[in-house]
Amino acid sequence: MEIKLKETKEKQVAYIFYKGPVEDMGDLIGEIVDWMMEQNVEMTGPPYSAYYTSPAEVAPEDMRYEMGVPFEGEASEAGKVKIKKIPAQQVLSAMHKGPYQEVGLVYEIMMNKVIEEGYQMTGAPVEIYFNSPMEVSESELLTEVQFPVIQM
Repeated sequence: MEIKLKETKEKQVAYIFYKGPVEDMGDLIGEIVDWMMEQNVEMTGPPYSAYYTSPAEVAPEDMRYEMGVPFEGEASEAGKVKIKKIPAQQVLSAMHKGPYQEVGLVYEIMMNKVIEEGYQMTGAPVEIYFNSPMEVSESELLTEVQFPVIQM
């Protein structure tokens, strides 16, 4: 697995902050996509999640995460859907191919790199989903894991 240091671009996102099991992500993305259609805005990238708790440390119903989708256009927040800009930032990035349940190994390897190379994390880990289980088999799922970092 290749881990790269890269710069992301600023992006505007529609997101829902959520407390509950990660299995609810599909419903959350659906809510955001419905909102985007109502607002007549265009999706500019794949959906993402930012994790504020770890499944290894909390019960599924206590998971706290943000599910979001980058978009272009003018829009207003409505219901649970909020809007924000994510600034350009430096991230350690690795691509995972395979079932979501196996992405934990990527986190472990990336965390070791953070420690070994003297990085400081500056935000929550992010997963970007390039396809979904509705489109491809689990073995073909592509998930990019990003750790926002600065070099110490």
